[in-house]
Amino acid sequence: MILGIDIGGANTKIASSDGKLVELHYLPLWNKSKLQESLLDISSRLVPEKVGVVITGELADCFPDKDAGLSYIIDVVNKAFDDAWFLDSSGTFTKEKRRSIAAANWMASSLIVGRDFGDSIFVDTGSTTTDIIPIKNGKPLAAVTDFQRLRKSELVYSGALRTNIAALLHIVELSGASYRTSSELFAITADAYIVLGMISQENYTCDTPDGAGKTVLDARRRLARLVCADLTELKEEDIVSIAHQVMEKQVMDIADAINEVATKHELETIVACGLGEFLLKKAADELGFDIILMSEKYGKELSTVFPAYAVSRLVEEFKIHYHQGIS
Repeated sequence: MILGIDIGGANTKIASSDGKLVELHYLPLWNKSKLQESLLDISSRLVPEKVGVVITGELADCFPDKDAGLSYIIDVVNKAFDDAWFLDSSGTFTKEKRRSIAAANWMASSLIVGRDFGDSIFVDTGSTTTDIIPIKNGKPLAAVTDFQRLRKSELVYSGALRTNIAALLHIVELSGASYRTSSELFAITADAYIVLGMISQENYTCDTPDGAGKTVLDARRRLARLVCADLTELKEEDIVSIAHQVMEKQVMDIADAINEVATKHELETIVACGLGEFLLKKAADELGFDIILMSEKYGKELSTVFPAYAVSRLVEEFKIHYHQGIS
């Protein structure tokens, strides 16, 4: 087995190069991280021949800086696996600790997308963020750090689960009146999308803001708190309206960023993956762009963990070339 691993601040995703194995583990690095135990379990269960790894979790605020985050994650990986290779933002595999390994999961995805689909804008909306990567002639043209990608609209810090709704919506319209929103962490995008039926309880993999359940009723309570209300003050249609306004604002923000990247690079085809594919479909419709959904090409499970699948394919090819070079 050749295994790909995508280690983020909140989620660790794994996939095999043949696409038959897919797992998503909610492992928040900032909260008594169980990353080491989980990776040791994965190693003993699956016994992979070789492992390709991409990392985005170095930004977690449990680390004083990115170098400390990278050192921790790389050390944990190397303790769990005998032959692990890390992909950096130039598309190069290494076993060395390099700063360029930071936040490189989009590079793995983009290299595979460029090969499989050609010139396009690769967009991945996960639980927390949205990557928007222009690809031409098989090569991604994005900036190599998250800091710079934010400036170029190639990264939008907005996702389908963990985004604080108060960071999206400052005003909510209800029954013809405008209400300012509370800036507390009362509700997240997962609450809006479970109310709208866009995700299931199984998809709601992160912690809830109030520590309560993940039912539609629980989510409605959290959405009501956004405007400092409860379910005795708001009707069901009010809650649904709030959820729709969350989705409309998120789609607009993502579409604006896609349009900026598309205009700069003269691209009009989106290749979309991630749990938030439904947001990207709406964004493409708004823009009038063609869209290719990874869920239709590879299945929903692989779409959700696509960077892990991509790096597994890349490291499998690297293994072949590496051994050919030795021989």
